[in-house]
Amino acid sequence: MRVVMFGYQTWGHRTLQALLDSEHDVVLVVTHPAGEGAYEKIWSDSVAELAEAHGVPVVIRNRPDDEELFERLKEADPDFIVATNWRTLIPPRIFELPRYGTLNVHDSLLPKYAGFSPLIWALINNEPEVGVTAHLMDAELDAGDIVLQRAVPVGPRDTTADLFRKTLELFGPITVDGLAEIASGRTDFTKQDRSEASFFHKRAEEDIRIDWRWPAADLDRLVRAQCAPYPSAFTYHRGRRLEVLAAQVSEQRYGGTPGRIFYREGEGVVIVAGADARTGRNHGLAITRVRTEDGRELGATEYFTAMGGYLTDRP
Repeated sequence: MRVVMFGYQTWGHRTLQALLDSEHDVVLVVTHPAGEGAYEKIWSDSVAELAEAHGVPVVIRNRPDDEELFERLKEADPDFIVATNWRTLIPPRIFELPRYGTLNVHDSLLPKYAGFSPLIWALINNEPEVGVTAHLMDAELDAGDIVLQRAVPVGPRDTTADLFRKTLELFGPITVDGLAEIASGRTDFTKQDRSEASFFHKRAEEDIRIDWRWPAADLDRLVRAQCAPYPSAFTYHRGRRLEVLAAQVSEQRYGGTPGRIFYREGEGVVIVAGADARTGRNHGLAITRVRTEDGRELGATEYFTAMGGYLTDRP
């Protein structure tokens, strides 16, 4: 089968490699230009370089809405389009062009976590599993009929990097297997229950700012979700930005005002957390490693030389 691929970053790179290794003929690749945003520099294996190394023509676009690209796609005469981590709207005249339609591969268990950064949002929200969905593209974003879906469990101390590695292994196989399901003539694919759908925006600076009114368990997941190489969750101490690199829920319960630097517990320093911390029924967040504004990484007991004072969400 003749395949055109729209893809970007490591997700697109892994999907393209699977297509190149399959029986399909990849006739054209469309990818985005290299980005300068914090999240675009992460997992940034080049789709264009892989395609060019295998002699596949490459078109680079931010948006696939020009006549020149449309003519290139018609000349390519695809049986399928495969889209993986494509960041902008693909119009109907393109996704309806191939004989068998367009297969989009998305790193969530749709209909939940459509949109952006699904692994980070899912970890913050304490989902028991994450996964990958291969679905037919239609006019509504990430809403088409599900061809295949595969899940992996979220471990109790997993980070987003762990979940990335787990789900990345699914991209190639689910793409090739999904194309086989479509080519077989099947049409009884699973309709998405739109009453269960959720759509998430791109992550930004405000989304990694620590709010000490959150429960400690939620803050622990935020820190793990924003693990390296993602931008770290941050707070302010004495007016200076302080990144929290590692933390865990405290063993004991601590009462008082959210953000209070309270007590050394093992290798950590406990910060009072939760909107109802005044009741004394909450666990705190035991910070174990931090990074200062000048880039120094320190153990929390080394950084916090005395107890008392507050961590805040603003300088």
